Amino acid sequence: MTPKAKTSRLRPAVLAVLSALLLWGGWAPHPTAWLVPLLFIGWVPYLLMERKLTLAGARKRTVFGYTYLFLVLWNALTTWWVSYASMAGIAAVVLNALFMCLPLMAFRQTRKRLGNRIGYLSLPVFWIAFEQLHLTWDLTWPWLTLGNGFAPAPQWVQWYEYTGFLGGSVWVWAVNLLFFQELLKRSSSSGPATEGHGAHPAEMRPAPIIARPWRSRAPFAWPVLTIILPILLSYVIGAAYQEKGTQAEVVVVQPNLDPYVEKFEGGAKFVPYDEQLTRLLALSEQKLTPQTRLVLWPETALEESYWENTIDSNPKIRRIREWLARHPGVTLLTGITTISSYPNKEAASETARYRDDLGYYDIFNTGAYFASATAPIAFYHKSRLVPGVEKIPPVLASVISHIDLGGTVGSVGSQAERTVYPAPANAPALRLAPVICYESIYGDFVGEYARNGATLLGLITNDAWWHDSPGYRQLLSYGQLRCIETRRDLARSANTGFTGFINQKGEITQREPAWVPTASRATVQLNDEVTFYARYGEFIGRGTQVLALLLLLVAIVQGWRSRSVSTSARTP
Repeated sequence: MTPKAKTSRLRPAVLAVLSALLLWGGWAPHPTAWLVPLLFIGWVPYLLMERKLTLAGARKRTVFGYTYLFLVLWNALTTWWVSYASMAGIAAVVLNALFMCLPLMAFRQTRKRLGNRIGYLSLPVFWIAFEQLHLTWDLTWPWLTLGNGFAPAPQWVQWYEYTGFLGGSVWVWAVNLLFFQELLKRSSSSGPATEGHGAHPAEMRPAPIIARPWRSRAPFAWPVLTIILPILLSYVIGAAYQEKGTQAEVVVVQPNLDPYVEKFEGGAKFVPYDEQLTRLLALSEQKLTPQTRLVLWPETALEESYWENTIDSNPKIRRIREWLARHPGVTLLTGITTISSYPNKEAASETARYRDDLGYYDIFNTGAYFASATAPIAFYHKSRLVPGVEKIPPVLASVISHIDLGGTVGSVGSQAERTVYPAPANAPALRLAPVICYESIYGDFVGEYARNGATLLGLITNDAWWHDSPGYRQLLSYGQLRCIETRRDLARSANTGFTGFINQKGEITQREPAWVPTASRATVQLNDEVTFYARYGEFIGRGTQVLALLLLLVAIVQGWRSRSVSTSARTP
């Protein structure tokens, strides 16, 4: 093989790797606003690679192979930490990259049938339609939704209160396509392209992808303006926004129990459950004042399985009620593992288990709310379950049998509605939304709490499964986006990771250090206004799904017509 041929084969791989590195940089191992602009050029190498292969008449499987290389590297670089909990987490990287290929292959078919301009404009439509699908189906994993990439720079996306994080995905695609268009324009002006085998004449002198109202001689003026103007708009919105609502004092607790060796029974350094509760109560006491209205303990803070129908007879629950009786006016939200039974098979849920001695029952990752020392406990059952960990999708039920991310493995129970805990008498504006860990990456899901009247987001999580990795740092920053989208304060209690508070502008106002037992106290504001995004949800995602279906239909019809014309032309 000649050196020229070797170089020719290497370039697509280099471009695929470069795109993966740029998009990974947008998330970064340790999120920082300085790296976020890489998102604006992250797709350009891939677009150049895909066009180069198309012009060279590459086979579909070749294009697919380089596309998958790019996507699997991006997934692996950004979410490698999933493998800390189990090597089976590699399946999430492999499958998610495969699913991401679908909108890119749809784009190629649309461009082939409908031309360059419609084809390239269809690319963000198909991608965002896929992101919307990834928010709702059984294999949901929206961690790499492009709009999440702006989490380290909340000051740039204050307009998320109108668009949600999918508005950020639109922004990323608009800038990338404009940069790509400028590169094509400049490369075509420098000389004629060499047409490869199977190249389409329309590809040689592509029309502008995005029509521009006027021409600019300044290099890359349009993509730069498309970056700057939304940022300026965001700063204007942020400067004008005043945090709203009455105030309440909240305490969040971080017990710092290693889930691998301390937290759960059977661990090498297991801390007895009574001692764990003692630690939670002691840390809470350190920060309590007469003005404290709410205390948050993290996800699965109470890990022993508690039967909901007999929970008040449990000695640990009695200890909690005694503690609350000594602090009248304080409410408590804690994570807990609960069990609920069903009288028979007909009444059981789809996720119910069966044992001869227990009958039909469900296990829940639960938020338990104590409104007072004597009030009945209000339960919220985590609704967005981690695929393959808390929920086994039917398509994978026969394949995935064990992924150890903590607690109970397999499908656990859930509930459909968003529970908002009613306000206590001494804080009539405090209506708490219990958000459990993974649920905080879903914008419209969290927005539904605001539609249901929540004035404060209470996030309880156990970030320690990911060790000291980018995972829990990214999850913290995603919470900043949820605050902007809903204009709600967020109180965050982590077993360990980051415990603290985020305000309505998405600014972290307090953050305790990770990996130490601690607690934090702050005064939050309880906003009851509903933002445009919280009211209407993922209107961008739903709109792109409609457009994607129409584009596919038109492309299919056009393909039939082209084949019919071709067949007629060959018929004597």
